Amino acid sequence: MRHFSTRKLILAGTAIAAGAGIVGAQVATAPVARYEMRAGTTSGFGAGMAGGGGVGSALGMAFGGGGNKAQHELWLDLGSSRAPTGGPAKADHFMPAGAKLGASVALRTPVQGKPGPVEKLGERDFQRPKGRMLIFWGCGEHVGPGQPVVIDFAKIAAGQMPPGLWSTNVPMERYVSPANSRTYGHWPADDGKSVKPESSLIGAHRVAGNYSPDIAFTLTHDFMGALRASSAPQASGSVLMRWNGLPGATGYHASLIGGKQGPGGQMADIVWWSSSATREFGGGLADWLSPATVARLVANRTVLSPQTTMCTVPVEVKRAAPDFMMTSLYAYGPEEAFSYPPKPANSKAPWHLEWSARIRHRSMTGFLMGVPGMESMGQSEQEMQRQTPCPPKKKRGLGGFGGLIGGALGVPTGGNDDGC
Repeated sequence: MRHFSTRKLILAGTAIAAGAGIVGAQVATAPVARYEMRAGTTSGFGAGMAGGGGVGSALGMAFGGGGNKAQHELWLDLGSSRAPTGGPAKADHFMPAGAKLGASVALRTPVQGKPGPVEKLGERDFQRPKGRMLIFWGCGEHVGPGQPVVIDFAKIAAGQMPPGLWSTNVPMERYVSPANSRTYGHWPADDGKSVKPESSLIGAHRVAGNYSPDIAFTLTHDFMGALRASSAPQASGSVLMRWNGLPGATGYHASLIGGKQGPGGQMADIVWWSSSATREFGGGLADWLSPATVARLVANRTVLSPQTTMCTVPVEVKRAAPDFMMTSLYAYGPEEAFSYPPKPANSKAPWHLEWSARIRHRSMTGFLMGVPGMESMGQSEQEMQRQTPCPPKKKRGLGGFGGLIGGALGVPTGGNDDGC
């Protein structure tokens, strides 16, 4: 009885302490407006031809210019809990002169229209792919146990995605979207403007519109530098990939999709490899990840550390994909976050946020590994003398490599998660 009473007293004391902590905790209300900027650098082969959202001309506007030299990309999203006042929704982002986008860019609010007819993917439209998908992961001379995971396309029903193919441990970290905003605006838009290779984000920024409070902040981080990667075959049959370390990088992730042609030039096998030691593919690995998320992924060996500048593609991967290996490399970068008003010094005072804003950075590149001449596409003569290859390309979610694989499985891909 004495033991039972002591235990009850301990539990009661714990509950009281916890309750006191809850009472003393500062209560913060959700901001009226949330602003999100995503800034990227994409270099070399394919620069300006892929991105994190938008279609058609919007891609060319988000990625400054075109060609094979290093480009910049910029995505802007404003979400508010307010409805517009005084007419249709309108908002502008006023940039520093170094951005080379004029005084401001207009954030376009999508027009809600009647959705068009949805085509259903049926057996008549589905052409069952032939061959297999071989999934490998991890850096090293040889693959680890349990590899490859083999997916036989002939055994997959039309439009059915194999379970466990996409990462669920690396979510895409969007906090502004049409779905969670009463009023939403975004850029790029069809305004003829685009970021340039020489554009800079450093300086004062202001966002003003008729459905959100004025947002003002000063950025100290600019676009990240360009990634330059190269590869060299090893005597063992593996391939050594190297790249330049970037200041501000929080971690790196590489992946490739390769192939082996069968009779008549048809693809017999599709090979998918990731540098992750934990068999993680897709998901947010091609997104703008926060430094905190990347630190967690580095700790569990999903992402390579910021000190890493090389990775060996295993022998078995090269043997399985002798005809081509399209490689992608991501460097995750810093984040800056702002909010208004400042957090009250009194921890018991409620914190009524008017707005919050953040900007995240990344850099990416890609090349055809093992194809003579492709690694040096888009480089200047000086860059080639320094042995600095190049390129990029990719899309979030089912885009990029995922889009190719999803297409092979009969899964419709396209559109974007920004609602643009």
